[in-house]
Amino acid sequence: MYTKQHSIKAPVKVSGVGLHTGAQVNMTFLPAAIHHGIKFQRVDLENQQIIEADVDNVVDVSRGTSIEKNGARVNTVEHVLAALVGLQIDNILIQLDGPEIPIMDGSSLPFIQVLEEVGLEEQNALRNFFEIPHGVFFSDPDKNIELAALPLDDYRVTVMVDYNSPVLGSQHATLNSISQFSKEISSCRTFCFLHELEMLHKQNLIKGGDLNNAIVVVDRIVKDDELDHLAKLFGKEKVEVKKEGILNNIELRYKNEPARHKLLDVVGDLALVGRPMKGQIMAARPGHASNVAFAKKLKRVMMDSRQNAPAYDPNMAPLLDVNQIYKILPHTYPFKLVDKIIHMDENLIIGVKNVTINEPFFQGHFPGNPVMPGVLQIEAMAQTGGVFIMQSVPDPENYWTYFLSIDNARFRRMVVPGDTLIFKCELLGPMKRGIAKMQGQAFVGNNLVCEATLTASIVRKK
Repeated sequence: MYTKQHSIKAPVKVSGVGLHTGAQVNMTFLPAAIHHGIKFQRVDLENQQIIEADVDNVVDVSRGTSIEKNGARVNTVEHVLAALVGLQIDNILIQLDGPEIPIMDGSSLPFIQVLEEVGLEEQNALRNFFEIPHGVFFSDPDKNIELAALPLDDYRVTVMVDYNSPVLGSQHATLNSISQFSKEISSCRTFCFLHELEMLHKQNLIKGGDLNNAIVVVDRIVKDDELDHLAKLFGKEKVEVKKEGILNNIELRYKNEPARHKLLDVVGDLALVGRPMKGQIMAARPGHASNVAFAKKLKRVMMDSRQNAPAYDPNMAPLLDVNQIYKILPHTYPFKLVDKIIHMDENLIIGVKNVTINEPFFQGHFPGNPVMPGVLQIEAMAQTGGVFIMQSVPDPENYWTYFLSIDNARFRRMVVPGDTLIFKCELLGPMKRGIAKMQGQAFVGNNLVCEATLTASIVRKK
């Protein structure tokens, strides 16, 4: 898996019709800055509303996943989201001049192809992984649906489907690594059963449906007059049923193409958690409704985990090293109290300090009982937050950062030589007029050692 964030090198456009609306849509992928995330924009609407790819914006899961914000909707987002996850693209803006993602051939492959053609660009920021911290489970007993997420230092997905059909039967599909998505999963097309077609048509759906963008499974004997009716429905001269029960002689790309497509849908729907994931996902008989319900549960776990100690891998290259930090913060010995920054997004920064017996404050503070002074823990925490707010201006070398207040400071445990302090500072609200209010926490391992609410400002140098 990529460790750094990625966008695309240049804009690229695709066009097609929406599966359910039948509307012609032009869709443009645009590069985006670090920490931007995946967002859609309805450029055909007056306010050109932007809609974040977030499970909290989901409004419909009946025959696909639809998101909406302030009245602007984008339908059937799962296939393009799966393509972005499969290519490990973190930051992109997707502009549409219509209400639905074009169905293309019913898979993610056309999106993969155009994005690979324009090329990916590595960005100078670490990816903000959500690492599944423990087993997370979802079930719908009425529909016999089960989903689970387990800790894993990779992204792996296994799906089982069983439609009680003589044509499909029970099928399994597995994605052992996200790097295999483009080759093994992306080309697998959406499908439905013949008995669903009339129902969907009566519901004013599948206006853009075509036998070239969906697999129609026939699991019963079909009379000639019904085939003629279907031909008229799809604007074809003739439709036929192959012996294996696939309408109109469409060749399956894999024997288990339906199961692989369900896996594709799971990958796309779980993208709405909002961060790239590390974990093992297992799904039995999933659908869009269960995928989205599971994504909401995973997001709650993700948000709760922000209150816990950040994961720290000393083998991973830092986002900012000491040389970069102290170009931003002009501190000198003995007040260089942060060794590296390992994460930063629009609301959160995480810094690291390795505490050693060589620290000058140990020479006179509690002789014979080396304990790091609490005020210096707060100072190091504040320096971490200072790096964050300095990044809000294009020329941080022309600014100072100052404390305005320290509130609710609490010291939970002693910090001693040999400890590694992990500082986490999170914005409590938008920055206004150069003033930021942050909740700061310091951890040693999984233990909270101190915390405080910090308010600071940046002032231009005279």
